[in-house]
Amino acid sequence: MVDQEKVETAIKLLLEGIGEDPTREGLLETPARVARMYGEIAGGMDQSAEEHLSKTFAVASNDLVIERDITFYSLCEHHLLPFYGKAAIGYIPNGRVAGLSKLARTVEVYARRLQLQEQLCAQVADASWSILLPRERLC
Repeated sequence: MVDQEKVETAIKLLLEGIGEDPTREGLLETPARVARMYGEIAGGMDQSAEEHLSKTFAVASNDLVIERDITFYSLCEHHLLPFYGKAAIGYIPNGRVAGLSKLARTVEVYARRLQLQEQLCAQVADASWSILLPRERLC
C-alpha cells in the first residue's frame, strides 16, 4: 500500500530540491497528483499472481496456449523512470488452462512494481510455471 502522505512530502521536497516553489499555483496540487499516480503504478506490490492464475478450467487437449502483445507499463527501480513494452506468455497445459485475460493480469501484477525488464520476464515465467503447472514452459 502506497503511503500517500509520505509520497506527497517527498514530492514537495523534490520540487524544492530542484529549485521550484511547491506553493506556486501550478504546483500546489502536484504532490497529491503524483502520490495518486504512484498508488496506481506501484499497485502490484499488494497483489499476487496467484489470485489470477489459480482460476483455471479443464481442457481435453493439451495444445499450445499463447497470449501475445500484452502491453505493460512499469517503472525502473534504478532511476524511477517509466518503461513499457509488450510481453508474450506461452505454455503447454497439463489438463487445465487459465483464461487469456488472467495471463495479461499476471503481467500487470509484476509490471506495477518497481522493476527491471529482465526481472519482470523471469517473475511472470516463474509464477506461470509454479501456479499453472504446465507440461512445458515456453519463454
